Amino acid sequence: MLELYQSEGCPHCEKVRQKLSELGVSYVIHNPRLPGGHGGDVTNGVTHDELVAGGEDQIPYLVDTAREVTMYESDDIVDYLDEHY
Repeated sequence: MLELYQSEGCPHCEKVRQKLSELGVSYVIHNPRLPGGHGGDVTNGVTHDELVAGGEDQIPYLVDTAREVTMYESDDIVDYLDEHY
């Protein structure tokens, strides 16, 4: 299963969502905070805790549970999705 920690107003997150849609891949969205880099207001404490447990307070953040892969950075995520999906 793919999980995307993101925010609707973030252009980097939009890039990842577009790639997922282009590939026709199902995924779960989590909205832990508003956009604003590391300073966006937290809107969901539980998913924000999951986000920072990955090592950064940064979106987008992709979790691929099937491959046990986690990553930040939209370009890296898009490249990963192209390679594996």
